Amino acid sequence: MTRLYQLTRHKDLRAIAALILLWLLFFWRLFTPIAADQASLKKGDFSGQFVAFGAYQYERLTRGEIPLWNPYNNGGLPFIADTQAAVFYPPRWITIALSDLAGGWTYNSLQMEMTAHVLLYTLLMYVFARRLTIRNELSHVAALAASVIIGYGGYTTGYPPLQLAVLEAATWLPLTLIGILEATRQRAISARFIALAGFALGLSWMAGHPQTSWFTTCLAVAYLAYRCHAAQFSWFACVRAFLLLGLVTSGTTAVTLFPGIEYLLHTTREDLGFAAKGNGFPFRDVAQFIFPGSVSQWSPLYVGIPALFFVAAALACRARESRFWLLVAVIALLHSLGENSAFYYASYNLIPGLRFFRGQERAALLVANSLAILAGLGIAALADCPNQALRKRALRYWSRFAALMVLLALGLLFAWSYDAARWGELFEIATRSALVAAVSYGLLRLFLRAPQRPSLQFALIALIAFELISVNIDHPANYDSIPFSEQIPMTPPPMVQAVLDDKDSGPFRVDGFRGLRENFGSLYGVMDMRGISPLFLKGPQTIIYHDYVNNPLAWELFAVKYVFSGSQTLSSPTVVIGRGRDRDGEVYLHRLEDPRPFALLYYEADIVDSDEWALELMADARYHERERIILHEPPILELPGVAAAGTVEVKSFAPEEITLDINTSENAILSLSLPHYPGWEARLNGKPIEIMRAYAGLTALEIPAGQHRLSLIFAPLSYAIGALISLVTWLGLILLVLATGRRREAA
Repeated sequence: MTRLYQLTRHKDLRAIAALILLWLLFFWRLFTPIAADQASLKKGDFSGQFVAFGAYQYERLTRGEIPLWNPYNNGGLPFIADTQAAVFYPPRWITIALSDLAGGWTYNSLQMEMTAHVLLYTLLMYVFARRLTIRNELSHVAALAASVIIGYGGYTTGYPPLQLAVLEAATWLPLTLIGILEATRQRAISARFIALAGFALGLSWMAGHPQTSWFTTCLAVAYLAYRCHAAQFSWFACVRAFLLLGLVTSGTTAVTLFPGIEYLLHTTREDLGFAAKGNGFPFRDVAQFIFPGSVSQWSPLYVGIPALFFVAAALACRARESRFWLLVAVIALLHSLGENSAFYYASYNLIPGLRFFRGQERAALLVANSLAILAGLGIAALADCPNQALRKRALRYWSRFAALMVLLALGLLFAWSYDAARWGELFEIATRSALVAAVSYGLLRLFLRAPQRPSLQFALIALIAFELISVNIDHPANYDSIPFSEQIPMTPPPMVQAVLDDKDSGPFRVDGFRGLRENFGSLYGVMDMRGISPLFLKGPQTIIYHDYVNNPLAWELFAVKYVFSGSQTLSSPTVVIGRGRDRDGEVYLHRLEDPRPFALLYYEADIVDSDEWALELMADARYHERERIILHEPPILELPGVAAAGTVEVKSFAPEEITLDINTSENAILSLSLPHYPGWEARLNGKPIEIMRAYAGLTALEIPAGQHRLSLIFAPLSYAIGALISLVTWLGLILLVLATGRRREAA
């Protein structure tokens, strides 16, 4: 028994070492110290969204502060509630700690976080596939194949590295499955392993891409139901397992889940209908199971040619759980087509949560994972299958497939000879697939004759890895052949620095549509009224994008002092104080001649009963924003109706706390260029006062005549409740781990 254990352990160690070596090979250009060989992830959402928001996290957390509010983008947003900010995601805290030790936040900080998640993804898939096939002689080979396929197939190496939250949310899917698998192996459902599955699901939700986590949750629920049914557990035991899974998942992530739900109800995403959410793969994308890159720049459905053979083998040999994973793959593929398939029309109103998400092609996550698991099951099943006739039939069908691929490549060669420009790329793709199919056939013939031979096992894994890495390494849609230090400046460019040098006035914003762009306000500490976060508060977005480029109304209401623009003249009086360039050409930095202050007193008000009325009133050319404020409820104080003497001074301005000194001779309404959002609390001279809604989405307060000190603090109840629940959950999980460890020591 000891010898068998040592042999098994050595096989696992070799497999893990192989996964680490493949990981180093795939990302070697991100790791190499030689500048001429270095590559880096392309700019775009990775830089403009994740690096920028990560920099803000780094700045706040290294000062010992929790970033509840972010004043630097979208006119201000509840940072804790923006899912893609991943404020409490534990691996992000590790990245921030390591970056702090290394000297500061860099573009490479998140690149390394990305690569670490790919490695973790493959290791967790190895453990799951290994445990799933543990009774098979080639379990270690099957598990290694499954982990290579999911780690370096078209899904994981496609857009997820750039859409970092997608990758990080997907990484925890195998650990969720491990927990469910182990929980249902014995005569009774193990609460410890159900808790592990819930914890893994919680980490997925904390990673910042709810749609990916929703797919993972749907799979977890289906897999737990399947395992409970297969093991014939009682209804009571199954319901208890589902409840525990849900409680641990929601408790783990409650600190961000509760604020996130609250935020979603106030964003533009909540108003999107079926037409905006039904996009998915066109039917032609199915061709990329065999011809990667033939339809689009990414091929998320591609798992490799040899993998398809083993998927078919798993089904032919009726491997345990193969039907379940086939059903998952088929349903996910149909769903990924979105409104191009009748399936989405049927499921849109039936499946809970589906109506919140766009981009149904992201169901490729489940397709890729299911096929990777099926491929592993196929390898394990073929090695143990005594039916020689079945093996021969499988090879015969594969030989026909390989021959068909070769004929197709020859046909495209003929087409290429007549029109190289039109058919050249497709001919190259088809030729590569034909060669892989032919080599696979030759290797599979040898492997099926002697599957226990280590050399053939190595050759099989090498072929799978060689094909996938050859197709996906250094993908031009993902990587630039430049060092990470050349992607974006981590210190403010000259025009941005000119804005930061303005310290003579109170808080103000900029319009960073050009020159600043994306979420770089968070990176450089400049309050931008724009941003690219997918969640945007309804009222502020309507005002800011009332005119997409030239928007004096938004400049007024959001206290904009500087405008980055491609035009040398604007509709408002400005002075050009700087010139530069961005990717779209020349940029001018304008300073408004008469910018509105962040805080302004009004003595007259118009009362409206809807956002539409407020926006219509503001759009009227006869309306003067400096004379009358637009309120959504009548004030309690009686206003004088004429201008009066009054001053406002912003004494301190921090993301979650603003202090103002106010002196007014008459009752007034104080208008703040701050989004109206639940969680802000106001105190006037130490006493709480109500916050009013103005301009369809901004903040106002009633101020009686006299001298006052006003304090505003952002302390959302949703965060407080969520933090308490998460604290209790995490402490409970820690105690469970300690108790488990003590029981093992006692045994």
